[in-house]
Amino acid sequence: MGITENPHPSTAPRESRALSELELPPVVPESAENIVEIVASMHDVVATRLAHPRRFRASQLKALERMLEAHEQDFVDALADDLGKSGVEAKMTEIDMVRAEIDHAQLHLSEWMESKAVKIPLALHPAAAKIEPQPLGVVLVIGAWNYPLQLILAPLVASIAAGNVTVLKPSELAPATSALLGRLVPQFMDRRACAVVQGGASTSKVLLEQHFDHIFYTGGERVGKIVARAAAEHLTPVTLELGGKSPAVVMDGSSAAVARRLAFGKFMNAGQTCVAPDYVLAVGDAARNLQKQLSKAITAFYGKNPLASRDYGRIVNTAHFQRLVSMLGDGDVVVGGGYDEDTLQIEPTVITNVHPDSALLREEIFGPILPVIAVDSFDAAVRFINARPTPLVAYLFSENPRLQSSFGDQVRAGAIVHNAPGLHLAVPSLPFGGVGASGMGAYHGRHGFERLSQMRAVMGKTTVVDTLKAVYPPYTWAKSKIIKRMM
Repeated sequence: MGITENPHPSTAPRESRALSELELPPVVPESAENIVEIVASMHDVVATRLAHPRRFRASQLKALERMLEAHEQDFVDALADDLGKSGVEAKMTEIDMVRAEIDHAQLHLSEWMESKAVKIPLALHPAAAKIEPQPLGVVLVIGAWNYPLQLILAPLVASIAAGNVTVLKPSELAPATSALLGRLVPQFMDRRACAVVQGGASTSKVLLEQHFDHIFYTGGERVGKIVARAAAEHLTPVTLELGGKSPAVVMDGSSAAVARRLAFGKFMNAGQTCVAPDYVLAVGDAARNLQKQLSKAITAFYGKNPLASRDYGRIVNTAHFQRLVSMLGDGDVVVGGGYDEDTLQIEPTVITNVHPDSALLREEIFGPILPVIAVDSFDAAVRFINARPTPLVAYLFSENPRLQSSFGDQVRAGAIVHNAPGLHLAVPSLPFGGVGASGMGAYHGRHGFERLSQMRAVMGKTTVVDTLKAVYPPYTWAKSKIIKRMM
C-alpha cells in the first residue's frame, strides 16, 4: 500500500530490507511428549548436582560468551530479519548488554557463591549462623519478542550463575532469532543443563503444565497473569517483567538535550521497548517548545524520511502495526504520522491534545508514538501518574535536586530515573524489575543471582554445653523471667 498520510505529507516509500542469508531450518514446535521428557530429564540432572560447582557455572558462562563472539553477525542478521534493527543497535542493546551481564557474573561469581555469616543474639551463644546461596533447580525462561536475544539470555546468565539448569522458550514472534538460538545453544552449552524449546502459545501451555522451580517471564500483563496462575498450581515462584506505561515529566521543553534523550529512548527499536517513555507530561509552557525540539531531534537522528533510515526499525508484525496505526487518530499529530504497510514501518510520531480516556493513555503503546500532554504543575504531573497503574520506570527531566527528591518520594515505579531514559538497564549492579502492575521480582547482576537462588539459612549450636536449659519446661516463675530477658 505504500506510505499513508496521517495527516502530514507522505514520504517516499523505501524498499524492505533484504532478509539475511541465514541458513536456518524452519522452527518446528516441540511435541507435548518431548516437552515432558525434556523437563523430566532436567529434574534428573538437578538430582546429580551437575550445575552446582563453581567450575561448571564458570564454564557455561564462558560457553555463552563464545557463542555470542563466534556468531555475532548471525545474531545481527537475525535481529534485522525479525525487527529491522540496525547492526549498531542490535549490538548495543542486545549482544553487548548480554556480554556485560556475563562479564559481571564472571567477575563476581565466587563472591556471590560465598556464604555470609550473620550475627545472632547473645542469649543464643555459643552458636554460628550464616546464609548460603543454593540453586533452585529447574528454571523456565520465557522470552519476549522485542529484544528476543537480550531478554532470554540475560535471565539465562543469572540462572547459570545461580547453579540452575534452564529451559529456554524464545518468542515465536521473532522466528529468525528463535531458530538461531535453537541451533546454537545446544552446540555451545551443556545440553544436560540448558535446553531450547520452540513453539507458540500451545507450546507455552504445555510447558506451564510442568513443574519448575522458578519461572521467569518477560512480556505483557495479560500473559503474565496466565503464567502466574499456572505457576500457582505447583506453588512455583515467578519473576514477571511486564512493562507498562512509563511516564516522563519534562520541566523545561526548550532543552535540546532533553528532546534528544527522549527521542533516543522512545524511538529506539521503533518504540518497542518496555522502558521507553510511553507518554510525556510537559509542565507549564514546556509542551510547545518540546514539540519543536523533538522534531529537530528526530530529523537529526533519522533524516527527513525516517522510513528510509537504516538506523530505524520496523513493527514486529501486521497485528501490532494495525493496532498502532489505529491510535494515530486519537489526537493531533504534530510530528511524523506517516506509515508504510508494506514494510510495517511507522514514522517517529508526536501527538498532542490526547483525551485521557483514549487508547494512547489506557494501553501501553509499545510503538513509535509519543503523546505530549500539557499539565499545569509538577504536582499535577505526579497526580496524573499516581492515578494510573504502577509503571516499570518513571522519568523526570529536571536539574532541580528538590524536585528529583520529591519525585522519588511521591511516585511509585519499578525504577526512578532522572534525565536519561533507559540507561539504568546498562548498570549490572542495579536491580531491574517492576512493581505492582509492571511486574514482580528484579534481576541483573547479583540481584538476578539471588532471585534465582534459595538464600538458605544455616545455623549450628554445640551440645557440649547445654545453654538452653533455661527454656526447657516445666516453666517456673524464675524461668519465665529468664526467658523474657533472653528474648
